[in-house]
Amino acid sequence: MRYDEGIDARVRSGLGPGPAVIDALVDDVAERLGERGVLREQERLLADLAGLGPLADLAREPAVTDILVNGDGWAWVDRGRGLERMPEHDFAGTEQVRRFAVRLAGIAGRRLDDSQPWVDGLLPGGVRLHAILPPLAADGTAISLRLLRRGSLRLDDLEGVGMCTPDQARHLREIIATKQAFVVTGGTGAGKTTLLAALLAEVDARERILVVEDVLEIPLHGGHVVRLQARPANVEGHGLVTLVDLVRQALRMRPDRLVVGEVRGAEVRELLLALNTGHEGGCCTLHANKPADVPARLEALGALAGMSREAVRAQVATAIHTVVHVVRRSGGRVVESIEPLRV
Repeated sequence: MRYDEGIDARVRSGLGPGPAVIDALVDDVAERLGERGVLREQERLLADLAGLGPLADLAREPAVTDILVNGDGWAWVDRGRGLERMPEHDFAGTEQVRRFAVRLAGIAGRRLDDSQPWVDGLLPGGVRLHAILPPLAADGTAISLRLLRRGSLRLDDLEGVGMCTPDQARHLREIIATKQAFVVTGGTGAGKTTLLAALLAEVDARERILVVEDVLEIPLHGGHVVRLQARPANVEGHGLVTLVDLVRQALRMRPDRLVVGEVRGAEVRELLLALNTGHEGGCCTLHANKPADVPARLEALGALAGMSREAVRAQVATAIHTVVHVVRRSGGRVVESIEPLRV
């Protein structure tokens, strides 16, 4: 069985096939398949048309954080020990990888074609998708999947698996209780988002948390949480909503705490202004190799917003109190240090 041109066009336009479409496909051959065959075919189509298809079993592994497919069709996985080749999950070639990427984009409600050659979106089940087409990806379509575990961990859990020590856990709870503004730093895949979610779980449930993200990925627990997500421009170049826009909107929504999932651009200006004007306990994540690099990283981001080095330093000195740095080692992800931000 194959899906028809109507479904193909629907996927290319950024609309994933829903359950009704899948049911209709199966109904066409229900008599030939039989009752059990119908159920099997529904499951197969659900995976192939509305899920991760040949990568679904990898995504179900609890330890997997990233799945990558390169233009040559080779598949890779990260289980916390670095990238591993997965030859049994390789694709047949560049064209199959491209078709798969276009379908995933449709499921995420985004468009991926020559006029919009990259996509960044969220798939069902908490999977962050990035894909980029040739000729931008010189060797063929490249797909990156980041698995965002919705069953987020708490500080007790992180302590139990050795990500933080009991003393560090006490220190982190004190940071939350005293409403210190902080930044969680580290490299890619070091556990910044996991730790941030665990820290936000320590916030008093009566506090209103405004979370601003490029793509929704922080696996939050319950509480009074409002989440805002940025939006890319459409193919005509209209409709762009940036993190700068959303931070400004969040400040008008009476937040007790403002959280920016990842600061990587001009939104740093709005965040620093907010933390300096009575919005206590705010936080963010930031890519940095070590805590000493944070001031320089913030200066570079501030420059994107037209801020001078001196202006950034003055704002940072009174806005952010603490840097929590996480690293990924051979034994897993750990909190390496918790220290004051020195500017």
